[in-house]
Amino acid sequence: MPAAADLYNDIALGDAAGDVPGRLRRFFPGLAACTCAAAAAAWLSDHYAFPVILLGLLVGLALNFIADDERTRSGLDFASSHFLRVGIVILGMQVTAAQIFQLGAAPFAALLLIMAVTIGAGLAAARIAGQSPAAGLLAGGATAICGASAALALYDVIGRKRLPEAQFTLTLVGISLASAVAMSLYPVLAAKLGLTDKQAGFLIGASIHDVAQAIGGGYAFSNAAGADATIVKLARVALLAPVVAGVGLLLPLGREASGAPKRKLAMPWFVPAFLGVVALNSLLPVPIIAAQFALALSKALLLLAITATAMRTRLELLVSMSWRAGMPVAAASVASFLIALACAVLVA
Repeated sequence: MPAAADLYNDIALGDAAGDVPGRLRRFFPGLAACTCAAAAAAWLSDHYAFPVILLGLLVGLALNFIADDERTRSGLDFASSHFLRVGIVILGMQVTAAQIFQLGAAPFAALLLIMAVTIGAGLAAARIAGQSPAAGLLAGGATAICGASAALALYDVIGRKRLPEAQFTLTLVGISLASAVAMSLYPVLAAKLGLTDKQAGFLIGASIHDVAQAIGGGYAFSNAAGADATIVKLARVALLAPVVAGVGLLLPLGREASGAPKRKLAMPWFVPAFLGVVALNSLLPVPIIAAQFALALSKALLLLAITATAMRTRLELLVSMSWRAGMPVAAASVASFLIALACAVLVA
């Protein structure tokens, strides 16, 4: 008979234990703890209408002491990296080439300009605040594309050696807060400014970070604005792979032990996989129920990855960071709104 178990599944299974692969047993404690924390965040989000990504971060940070036990580390590491990559690939099922073409040449060019200005604002703010360029690149890139999921993808390329995990977690918190505020504020500002449905849809879709919140903000203005915001936002999501690939190519390469530059480029496998899924989704009709299931699965995997990342973060390092560490996210968010507003008036 099984013995009593503690939080980390320290359980004696008798003869049955030999039937479970050792590798899976090594991952299980961390994955179980991460899943419970993510489920708690999802429950709170469902009952209190609060952004689930932000709640996943907060619950994960509150439970960061779990990572002190070495039995949980393998599972948390697995969730924060592998779940992220698979979730990004599945997210490609929400984008098609037809949606991007539907946007039109001028709005698409304006979208590229908005993204470039947003990334530039993040880099400039990081320089002014005395932060590393990697912090500005992460904040600007995540704000320009699709929020937390883009931040996770970019950090996978940037790496912990260039940017401490505490700075990454703070960036995630800042992006989630900014997106939650934007979803409530931008539709109101668009109405006060007298924007048309098309202009409001472009503004909201081009400036709000998170996919669900951008679409929700658009429909909060009007149904027509919501439809336009969806197209604009999905076009931004489609640019995730090119931006991550570009960052991987532009970052300085590492060096071999001999001192010679490494020939292998920092190109994660999920970038071509994401593009492949987008291409497949563009060529073959996908049933609506399959697309909805893929979206739910992608969001669940990304929530698990974010929660695991928060649980692995050393809270004392996060608390010790000054207000300057949040400047890149703030500057990128303000720049994104202002340039998107100008483009909405001129182009949309």
